[in-house]
Amino acid sequence: MPRMKASDFPQEVLNLFDGYVHGRIDRRGFLDGAAKFAIGGFTAAAMFEALKPDFALAQQVAKDDARIKAEYLEYPSPRGSGRMRGYFARPASAAGKLPGIVVIHENRGLNPYIEDVARRLAVANYVAFAPDALTPVGGYPGDEDKARELFARQDGAKRIEDLAAGAEYLKSRPECNGRIGAVGFCFGGGIVNLFAVRFPDLAAAVPFYGIQPAAADVAKINAPLLIHYAANDERVNAGWPAYEAALKANGKRYEAFIYPGTQHGFHNDTTPRYDEAAAKLAWQRTMDFFNKNVRG
Repeated sequence: MPRMKASDFPQEVLNLFDGYVHGRIDRRGFLDGAAKFAIGGFTAAAMFEALKPDFALAQQVAKDDARIKAEYLEYPSPRGSGRMRGYFARPASAAGKLPGIVVIHENRGLNPYIEDVARRLAVANYVAFAPDALTPVGGYPGDEDKARELFARQDGAKRIEDLAAGAEYLKSRPECNGRIGAVGFCFGGGIVNLFAVRFPDLAAAVPFYGIQPAAADVAKINAPLLIHYAANDERVNAGWPAYEAALKANGKRYEAFIYPGTQHGFHNDTTPRYDEAAAKLAWQRTMDFFNKNVRG
């Protein structure tokens, strides 16, 4: 069966699934809402299954790729949960210290898609670290629904400290030259916006469809920002006008792109919401931005 695309689903069904993924409705709520759009054998339940991620589809850099070395490492989080774990990827034959990129996951922990993003950065000659916010509850469980349930029960303030400690850990690694950027997706995009506020020495911040920081905090941002939004993402995009106004008022360096026809999660190549053209363009812009501002 050919891989399904977002355009194979009514926008209302995509909106319902976004609500499910972000905890605004449960599975029953999705099925009840999607039932009216069922056609033939493409039932609400079939749509639900088709919209879930298939990680086998998406791997761009294999775990055992000879160009990189990747491993799971523990790190301290004294203001958070104490001990945390993340995925560290680096070039196999690096000459000297390299700049680093911290990769922040969506609202379901360190899944295979995020690990693959870290490996892509290693192939591009960065050291990359992707902390797993679910470490205190046993780590990413291998099941996306279970991961979201675990995530929703966490202490949000402590989780921010755990992820911030991951950025500090990357910066302190002997393989890193001390210059780091950050990229994050969905929940992780919001965290990257917070990192831009929190870390005055962050070299670059790239949030993908992330919730914006409070306008009052924008004055604290020093890092240049590259901001990616999906066109069909009303929930997240509602905060963009105020964020942009604050960035302009404070004279901050930023570029922002809204990708026409795309859905929230368009970079995630494990689901039908993936948009290949937009994802490739956004990623090329991201790499150019990091090469300019982090590698410098």
